[in-house]
Amino acid sequence: MLVALAVLFALVIARLVDLQVVAPGHYAAAGLAQRLRTVPLTAERGSIFDRNGAELAMSVEQKTVWADPREVHDATATATALAPLLGKDVAGLRSKLAQQGAFAYLARQIDPALAAKIDALHLAGVHLVDESKRFDPAGLLARSVIGDVNLDNAGRSGLEAQYDASLLGVPGKLQIETGPDGRTIAGGREHVTPAKRGSDLVLTIDRSLQYEVERALADEMNQTSARHGTALVMDPTTGEILAMANLGRDDNDQPVPTTDNRALTVAFEPGSVNKAITMSGALEEGVVKPSTVIDVPDQMRVSSAMFSDHEPHPPQKWTVTDILTQSSNIGTIKIAQQLGVPKTKEYLQKFGLGQTTGLDFPNETNGIMKSGHWDGTDIGSIPIGQGVAVNALQMLQVFNTLANGGVWVQPQLVKEVVGPDGTETKSPAASTRRVVSQETAKQMTAMLENVVKVGTGVNAKIDGYNVAGKTGTAKKPDEHGGYKSGAYFSSFIGFVPAEAPKLSAIVVLDEPHPYYAGQVSAPVFARVAQYGLRLFKIPPPSQGLGVRVPSAKPTSVDRVD
Repeated sequence: MLVALAVLFALVIARLVDLQVVAPGHYAAAGLAQRLRTVPLTAERGSIFDRNGAELAMSVEQKTVWADPREVHDATATATALAPLLGKDVAGLRSKLAQQGAFAYLARQIDPALAAKIDALHLAGVHLVDESKRFDPAGLLARSVIGDVNLDNAGRSGLEAQYDASLLGVPGKLQIETGPDGRTIAGGREHVTPAKRGSDLVLTIDRSLQYEVERALADEMNQTSARHGTALVMDPTTGEILAMANLGRDDNDQPVPTTDNRALTVAFEPGSVNKAITMSGALEEGVVKPSTVIDVPDQMRVSSAMFSDHEPHPPQKWTVTDILTQSSNIGTIKIAQQLGVPKTKEYLQKFGLGQTTGLDFPNETNGIMKSGHWDGTDIGSIPIGQGVAVNALQMLQVFNTLANGGVWVQPQLVKEVVGPDGTETKSPAASTRRVVSQETAKQMTAMLENVVKVGTGVNAKIDGYNVAGKTGTAKKPDEHGGYKSGAYFSSFIGFVPAEAPKLSAIVVLDEPHPYYAGQVSAPVFARVAQYGLRLFKIPPPSQGLGVRVPSAKPTSVDRVD
């Protein structure tokens, strides 16, 4: 017995030495870990600003109500007290308060005044914690561009999703020491690891211009009963997007900003605006000149398909400038045939069709372009904007290239990312590539000026400025592979001042009535471009292009083109 007691006593001594001498820190830490409860602290999400520093999206500190069911004395009484304040049913709250575990959300991101009322109740087991909530100071302005976040402040769409890693920040945590019964120990250990705020985004968007563009679109949608409206305004020399608006209709059939950035996510047949690519390629390759005269009937067969101009006319001898001004399908097809299939395809690709714009925006479409073998009818349909699909930005980039002297400039939507310490990270310089020569760009600009002066784009005129642009009215495909009767995408694309472009814009209306682009889309362009010229204080240039093209015959805007 003495030996046994000695052995047991020796084991006790050894254990005490282990606990207090060999590894006291380990066991103390283990004990503390059992007593600590961790509450996550979300980081304040970075703000999104327009180019002038006006806030488009910001986070505001709110209170979140949570409960530790182990500390709740009477789940029914607590639920009854909270239900009218939180606008929740008693049974649902009681279920949360009586559940197993140490943490349950009761209400997220509530108003500070309401949080004060709950705090004044001094309910056992019910706690408040700070949490950021996303607000849009400008309301729904630029909604489809900015996007939104979920309840946990993670980006769900738009720039909020694309730049989520930068905006989100680093979460923190609150550690509280509790006893064996789960109750907080008065005077016990409490440690806060503060959250680190996310970075801010500075966009190229101008809030004032964005507002005017959305208002102009809404007004035109009301007048024409269009289903959707899309408009983009850019600086063609820098690639900066100054406004990007997308409107749909709410449950009351009123125009409202959409969550879907249709300027990038929706592909449509461009129609006659695509003729600018065909003409540019033919001029660049020396196939034609602006003064080249071509015999243009009102109909012609291409392989197995019959093509026609939009209005019957006797055979005409039209210059290339006339063909663009009159928006002649037959004249354009004849020019494309001279250019040939390989070169026509080449210039479609050079201008960026069927390719990403470089914005990497969520759900952006590359459009649809036939890259393989062309059928016999394709040389008739594709050069006039049928059988090919684009998003609005891709098509505007075609005209930006011409406005910029034949150089394609990558579009920009984010100017810089500003870290929580104020460190500014500029967006990479926009990539560029030459598509056509400066001479070709000047010739095309002069021809596009004629479209606005005497062609289908006369409603895009701006007093005191020369405007270059093109209308396009394209049939809308249906779900069966054909075209929807009476449904069109009506678009106008242009830039101003034509001599030294500083602003470019595209306006696309989905199923307007009437559907002639010269009537419905061109006036919206004129309105938003005129506002932009005043906003950015852009004067008319003192000198013209220095390029002369044959004067074209006037035409009517009251027709499909």
